[in-house]
Amino acid sequence: MPADLLFLEIEKAMPSFSKGQKRIAAYIMEHCEKAAFMTAARLGDTVGVSESTVVRFAAEMGYDGYPVLQKALREVARNRLTAVQRMEVASDRIGSGDILRQVLQTDADTLRRTLELTDRSVFDSVVDSVIAARRIYVIGVRSAAAIATFMSFYFTHIFEDVRNVDTASTGAIFEQMLRIGPGDVFIGITFSRYSSRTVKAASFARESGATVIAITDSYSAPICRVADHVLVAGSDMAGFVDSLVAPLSIVNALIMAIGMRKREEITAVYDRLEDIWEQYNVYQREDGNAFEV
Repeated sequence: MPADLLFLEIEKAMPSFSKGQKRIAAYIMEHCEKAAFMTAARLGDTVGVSESTVVRFAAEMGYDGYPVLQKALREVARNRLTAVQRMEVASDRIGSGDILRQVLQTDADTLRRTLELTDRSVFDSVVDSVIAARRIYVIGVRSAAAIATFMSFYFTHIFEDVRNVDTASTGAIFEQMLRIGPGDVFIGITFSRYSSRTVKAASFARESGATVIAITDSYSAPICRVADHVLVAGSDMAGFVDSLVAPLSIVNALIMAIGMRKREEITAVYDRLEDIWEQYNVYQREDGNAFEV
C-alpha cells in the first residue's frame, strides 16, 4: 500500500481511536520505517501502551491481526529506507545479540514464508514461458546482478540464446535489447530499493512484445506493473546487506524444474562439457595434478 494511502486511512480513523491508539498512530506516521520491524509488544513499549492496545489498533484499522498491519507497514517502509536507516533498524532489532543466529533465523523464516506464498501455477507458467522462449534476456542491477549472473550461467548450459544484460549504463541496456520482441522472454530481478534501470528495461521489453517475468520481493514493486508473471521471494533483512537467500532459492527451483523438463538434452550437454573440462583441466582432480586454467 502506498504510504500516502495508509497514512490517509490512519488520519481518517484518528477521531475514533483511544488515547493509547492515537499515540500508536502518531508514532507510525512519524517513524514508519522503525515501526514496521517492531513486534506488537515492542511497539507498545515504545509508545507507552500495552501489547493488547496495539493489537486492537490493528483491528480498528481493519487488519486481521497485528502481523497483517506489520506487513502493510513493511511494504510502505521497504522502498523508503536509506542504507543508513536500514543499519539503524538492524541495530535496534539485533542489538548486541547473536548476529549469526539472528541472520540465519531470519533467512530461514523468509524461505519458509516464500515457500508458503509462492503460487505453483505461476511458477509453472514461468517454466513454460522460459522453455518456449526464442531468446532469453536476464537483468539484475547492483546486488541483484549476482542472481542474474547465476541464472544466466546455468541457462547457457540449457538454452542456445541467453543474454545476461550488461547494466553499466541505461544506454547500453537498450542497445543490447534492440532486437527483443515477440517470442522472447525478459527476466527482471529487482528488490527494494528497486532499480529504475530494471523497471525501464522491463517496460521496453513489454512494449516490444516480449514476455516479462519479474522476480522481486513484493507484489507492489514497480516492475510488477509491466510483468506478465511475478515470482515473489521474500526479503526481511532490514540491515544494509540485501538478503538474497530466498530469491536465489527461487532461481534454483526454476533451473531445476526446467532441467527436469529438458533432461535428455541437458544430459547430452553435460556429457560434452565433462569432456571439455577434462581436456582443458578446468577442475582440480583428486590426484592434485590438474588445476583450473
